[in-house]
Amino acid sequence: MMTKLTVLAPAKVNLILEVIGKRADGYHEIRSLMQTIGLYDVITFENSDHFTFSCSEQSLQSADNLVVRAIRLFKEKTGHPGNVSVQLTKRIPWAAGLGGGSSDAAVTLLALNEFWGGICSLADLMDIAAKLGSDAPFFISGGLALIEGRGDQVTRLPDLDQCWIVLLVPSLPVGDNKTGKIYARLTLSHYSNTHLSEELLNAMVLAKALDSRLVFNTFDAVAFDAFPGIEKYWKLFERLRGKNVHLSGSGPSLFSICSDKNEAEGLGILLSGHGLTAYVVPAIQSGGLIKA
Repeated sequence: MMTKLTVLAPAKVNLILEVIGKRADGYHEIRSLMQTIGLYDVITFENSDHFTFSCSEQSLQSADNLVVRAIRLFKEKTGHPGNVSVQLTKRIPWAAGLGGGSSDAAVTLLALNEFWGGICSLADLMDIAAKLGSDAPFFISGGLALIEGRGDQVTRLPDLDQCWIVLLVPSLPVGDNKTGKIYARLTLSHYSNTHLSEELLNAMVLAKALDSRLVFNTFDAVAFDAFPGIEKYWKLFERLRGKNVHLSGSGPSLFSICSDKNEAEGLGILLSGHGLTAYVVPAIQSGGLIKA
């Protein structure tokens, strides 16, 4: 019987994020191309007589943490009587549009399922993940995927050729309900008709590579209003990069895509040289549970 398991929970970027409109259930209809990237939280599970949870970031150590909620829902679904001691080490910036919390939750479900002998089907895990957040179902498969509906419809896509992501995480306060507030800034004029994601998908099928000129995020249009102070970060990033800077998800993280590792590392050095928090990471070409 397994007694200890350490796994990696990857971050993500949205290569495309189109908001189609408001749904009758209060959520927004989206169409997005998500890609997991090589920036990870680390989660360790150990057999225990009683449940404990600790987190390297004190502000995230609570019963509301998505890892704790994922364990609760998994046990409710399966009736499994076991307990685990869990240690979460945060390396992905939180509340930054990189999906760290949702990834932690999804990877927790995958890890528990392996830890306790594969008692849930993939469909069961997807159902549980959908209760934990709009991004969580994506992280069950990871890699590159088309996301539709309110985030619960996930279609795994073939891997791209290797590309590199340069992230800039602005030092800005985001406050509570960041995602809800940025959605509230959208008007009918911001809603999309999915043609941009279709264009990028078609280009990737033909070339099996990512054309960074086609990357798009609906929230780019309202970012300066949603995050006062982000403009200086954005303009500096654009000046150093020369092109194609976007929000990831609901922000405030910014990213740009490079096809060449040396180019990406050079850009990361330039950003760090300005005293900014920057990461240079690869796109992850396969999904599933990543063991440390």
